[in-house]
Amino acid sequence: MSLDNIRIVLIGTTHPGNIGATARAMKNMCLSQLYLVQPKEFPCAEATARASGADDLLYNAKVCEGLDEALDGCRLVVGASARLRRVEWPQFAPRECASQLLSEARQGSVALVFGRENSGLSNAEMDRCQYLVHIPANEEYSSLNLSMAVQVLAYELRMTSLEKVSSESKSDRQVATADEMEGFIQHLKQTMQDIRFSDPRQSTRLLRRLRRLFNRAQPDNDELNILRGILSAAQNCKL
Repeated sequence: MSLDNIRIVLIGTTHPGNIGATARAMKNMCLSQLYLVQPKEFPCAEATARASGADDLLYNAKVCEGLDEALDGCRLVVGASARLRRVEWPQFAPRECASQLLSEARQGSVALVFGRENSGLSNAEMDRCQYLVHIPANEEYSSLNLSMAVQVLAYELRMTSLEKVSSESKSDRQVATADEMEGFIQHLKQTMQDIRFSDPRQSTRLLRRLRRLFNRAQPDNDELNILRGILSAAQNCKL
């Protein structure tokens, strides 16, 4: 079942009650994969109380030292964000997000990433996301509790799954995983520095745009190997 391949990833959660409420929201909608990146306090009695019977999700939750660990093996990563950024990111509405996640989840693991209660996702964490999802709340009062945001998106995933209206993936090929893409991006960054294409002090925004380009393309492993071969050749020529 596609829902079994969807990870809900919480980063730096401050209040353990939000972890418990998230587990409850997930179990309501048949989601089971909870990943916690450096939670401030977990396990915790408050989390268990707020889970209201979803104790199994808390017991099986994977606590990770960093986002890389939580995204290991994921073929699609979507970040939840309540605010627009200087660099425009490809963005889904909740229903579109659910459809795309379910479509990709047929082939392997995917992740829906939520940031901290008070500050959301950092720019570096957003860099790991191919897309963002935005819940169109009241513009004059758009603040959603973390577990409420999880509930909204979990509901869309459940409904899309039941209605069998998930969109088809671009293809059935095995696209590169999130960690493989990150390895390529770091290789690209180093190559641009080695051939003096970019100044390390000024390349952050350029690299972010290049991330968007390659994330849209969703290269498979063979294509990624070709690109990395070209980068290695460019580095050797420079040497």
